Amino acid sequence: MAFRQALQLAACGLAGGSAAVLFSAVAVGKPRAGGDAEPRVVEPPAWAGATRPGPGVWDPNWDRREPLSLVNLRKRNLGSGDDDVPPRMDHYKAKATRHIFLIRHSQYHVDASLEKDRTLTPLGREQAELTGLRLASLGLKFNRIVHSSMTRAVETTDIIRKHLPGVNTVSTDLLREGAPIEPDPPVSHWKPEAVQYYEDGARIEAAFRNYIHRADAKQQEDSYEVFVCHANVIRYIVCRALQFPPEGWLRLSLNNGSITHLVVRPDGRVALRALGDTGFMPPDKISRS
Repeated sequence: MAFRQALQLAACGLAGGSAAVLFSAVAVGKPRAGGDAEPRVVEPPAWAGATRPGPGVWDPNWDRREPLSLVNLRKRNLGSGDDDVPPRMDHYKAKATRHIFLIRHSQYHVDASLEKDRTLTPLGREQAELTGLRLASLGLKFNRIVHSSMTRAVETTDIIRKHLPGVNTVSTDLLREGAPIEPDPPVSHWKPEAVQYYEDGARIEAAFRNYIHRADAKQQEDSYEVFVCHANVIRYIVCRALQFPPEGWLRLSLNNGSITHLVVRPDGRVALRALGDTGFMPPDKISRS
């Protein structure tokens, strides 16, 4: 029997620290005497680095900020006989919790040929207002808003930010929509070219490493950050943050203007408090285009 080619991208790490990406593939092999094909395991590229723990095993150093991994053990003061690792680890320990609010852009004109013309629909503008009101009603001190540079995300942000006055806003290309990784199981209605996964996947993974991690050791207070971007990006980030198989991202579904809430604790543990919440919208205002 022939084995179907499969590709799995499992990455852990963060810009500013070392990162590892593992590619594994099972290819069609030559038939053995019994008639079954013997799979050929393709070795990961040299730059892939170390593998992550097996399924069901939490990697405490997923963001490369686990304190012990940041301590240079070769610089221990062996001459004094004192073990100075614990106090040095304290220097790297996070103290604050990060609250990350991932907002999917509102409904937009999907039929426009140019990206700049894919502006929000009237319903989309209403959705953004409702999302902004919902965030404001939480009574949190938001630290910043980071948004995709695509038109629909920019317009969604412009409406939301009116309800969060004084919050700094930053635009980034890393959060633009794309194809993060080939989904499993595959779908028939959406099949990007392999090169799109190759290009978009690296960028979206870079967004995850840059923005999703435990707090810096210097951060003293809990932070609340808003990221306005796209469904594929958010779904991939959720899978990666929870250490679920990232190729399962397309099994999740997000409404326009929805709120997904991730919590990253000082010890690196991650919790999902809300996924695609639109309960604050009237039923006739909800869409998923």
